[in-house]
Amino acid sequence: MLNHSDTAAFAKINVAYNAVFRPGRLSIGLVLPLEAYAVGAEPTMRDHIAMAQLAESLGFASLWLRDVPFNVPSFGDPGQMFDPFVYLGTLGAVTEHIALGTSSIILPLRHPAHVAKAAATVDVLSGGRLLMGVASGDRPEEYPAMAQSYPDRGARFRESVDYIRSVGLAYPRHEGAQGSLSGQIDMLPKPTGTRLPLLITGGSQQTPDWVAGNGDGWMTYPREAGSQGRVIAEYRARLVASGQPDKPVMQSLYVDLQDQADAPARPIHLGFQSGTDFLRRYLTEIETLGVNHVALNLRFNSAPVGTTLKRLADALLTNFSSKDQ
Repeated sequence: MLNHSDTAAFAKINVAYNAVFRPGRLSIGLVLPLEAYAVGAEPTMRDHIAMAQLAESLGFASLWLRDVPFNVPSFGDPGQMFDPFVYLGTLGAVTEHIALGTSSIILPLRHPAHVAKAAATVDVLSGGRLLMGVASGDRPEEYPAMAQSYPDRGARFRESVDYIRSVGLAYPRHEGAQGSLSGQIDMLPKPTGTRLPLLITGGSQQTPDWVAGNGDGWMTYPREAGSQGRVIAEYRARLVASGQPDKPVMQSLYVDLQDQADAPARPIHLGFQSGTDFLRRYLTEIETLGVNHVALNLRFNSAPVGTTLKRLADALLTNFSSKDQ
């Protein structure tokens, strides 16, 4: 187990980032929609506000939204369907303190000025509760629908990150393929903290050194423990080698929680079916590997999701919480 007292604090960015990410500790969030739906099916989004409020009342650290402009049937998952920034605004109005994250905004399909404006607005209106995961996208069918090229999405992703960083400053100067900023105009509002917290998803068509150097953290996928430990160690070694401060790592995890606490584990897509005993052991293991936050996805959950949320909270949140113990 990592020694929590010996780890330096992460950078202070905004309320959500400071609360959700703690060195040497793991917190637990949830991927929306909080409902089960089959491969190829569309979520109903029924009671989605009530479920988000339940998650907050139970003490989960965060809610995460995906950015899926078009339903691509061959991909098998339309996500939560709503525009993420409109949905973030709604969630910000009906919750009080839970962090609101994107996993992730597809930067090559949006102009970075619009992304920066919408994100800063959400951050301000929610009181600093935005965490913004960003990605290059993985659904080729969406790109021609927006007259964009799929093969060069990595270059546009980099340019978008630079642009978003620039407009967080007062009267910025910036030259890039997505626009020129002369220093004579400004974008308002500004984020509540030092900047928008940007979490890079996977590789996003970038080199590992770029990912480590340009994000405020790294969002990755579940792997076998040995492999996950190696990739996290490599990420943090790159931070050290480039003189960067430590930064958080988070991962997703699909879970189908069984009624019996001691139910054995069985693999499912990007996760497992199990009882809370195995899940607790797994989360403890990835905490020791350096994962700071896990976003649970209940899409394949067989029990009622409200019941599962309460069972997860009772069994896990005492051990894995973004609040000081």
